[in-house]
Amino acid sequence: MSPPVPNGQIPPRLEIRNLVRDFDGRRVVDDVSLQIRPGQVTCLLGPSGCGKSTTLRMIAGVDMQDAGEIYVDGQLICDTVFRVPPEQRSIGLMFQDFALFPHLTVGKNVAFGLRCKGEEARSRAEEMLRRVGMARHIDNYPHELSGGEQQRVALARALAPQPKIMLMDEPFSGLDNRLRDGIRDDTLALLKEADAAVLLVTHEPEEAMRMADEIALMRDGKIVQQGAPYNIFRAPADKASMAFFSDINVIESEVHGALAATPFGDFLAPGYPDGAKVEIVIRPQHLGIDFDRNGIGPSPTLARGVAARGVVERARFMGKESLLEFRMDHDGSDLKATVPNVFLPKPGTPLWVTLRRDRCFVFPKKPAGPGGG
Repeated sequence: MSPPVPNGQIPPRLEIRNLVRDFDGRRVVDDVSLQIRPGQVTCLLGPSGCGKSTTLRMIAGVDMQDAGEIYVDGQLICDTVFRVPPEQRSIGLMFQDFALFPHLTVGKNVAFGLRCKGEEARSRAEEMLRRVGMARHIDNYPHELSGGEQQRVALARALAPQPKIMLMDEPFSGLDNRLRDGIRDDTLALLKEADAAVLLVTHEPEEAMRMADEIALMRDGKIVQQGAPYNIFRAPADKASMAFFSDINVIESEVHGALAATPFGDFLAPGYPDGAKVEIVIRPQHLGIDFDRNGIGPSPTLARGVAARGVVERARFMGKESLLEFRMDHDGSDLKATVPNVFLPKPGTPLWVTLRRDRCFVFPKKPAGPGGG
């Protein structure tokens, strides 16, 4: 009932293998596999409807997979025949609605899932509430608390039974933006201290980048890319993956002799046949303004190649930077650039635009059609 562990290595705390789930003839989760070790936070990131919450429910045991296996510490807990009940999986759960019992005090909410009872349970609940800064509210009811306070109570309740695995489904989405960062940081510190394997589901890239040791980017029921946040951001698997994390600019081209010609110069396109349609994709922060029109950055590592002329359509101050929108002369396409500080040229101002060639990606142009959800 245990999967083989190569070279005697300690198995991951949570492992899911080839999970599949169909609803009404539609494949919602398609061959999803993950490994999470103790103390590791993995984020299942993707747009609404991509299958991430369904994956979480299968791990929790509230939904059954159509294929695949789930292991905890190398022991099978669920396949299509064998199934450990949810309450015996040593899995903690946190949801976006907090799911506190309104008729129970804060202390009794936290103690609800504990095997011990009476004073021992209250003592444990008080200890956990102290760790989230909520001990003084032990005899209050949930309706007497703010959203942020309820979230802290929900965290204390989830951690009180000392679960091996913590599953979190959009747990911070109901919080005010001003509270969210602090509570996320406090939550992450407690989860790391508890040494639980954490699987966080979110549709917010910023949250994934802030909390996760590893991100699994999900689209149309599949994991399309997986790795450390830095690697996912710096080396996107495709244009859609890149666009999920930030705005992008797309420059269309055609390959000839392994080169894709653009007004910003030629780009290497190895592996593409002559005539292949490609897209050169770059984020707005990697475009700049070349006031000297020489097309060269301050050092060889920042070489920006050829400058192309565009006309400012809009300029907006965004706080730490300014966002400029250009209509490019060469083909009438629109490009966006973010530049530091306050720089607000009037609409109609012609400027020369450069780009960071080392931050450009060449992807095959896909035919128009319905996008992933």
